[in-house]
Amino acid sequence: MAKVRNSSTLRAIKVIHGYGSHGRGGSTRETVRNWAFQFRRRFRAVINGEDYDIFSDEVKEMRAACGQLADNDLGIGNAGITLIWVK
Repeated sequence: MAKVRNSSTLRAIKVIHGYGSHGRGGSTRETVRNWAFQFRRRFRAVINGEDYDIFSDEVKEMRAACGQLADNDLGIGNAGITLIWVK
């Protein structure tokens, strides 16, 4: 994360943690999201994969600021990822 925080070009991290073997959310997903919540003051936004769509104001802002790269996860409700937009 220090590499992203100190970079002038890297501004977002996509954490691919999976969603658990039963589709209800695994311990890795919980750990990542709890960690992001704990350090939320360091981030502009933490976006759960299931909320990562073009209708979210945070997503629109992040994609405008970071670039509109093609992303297969955009709009599919992927609970196996979390996006962290670094300040």
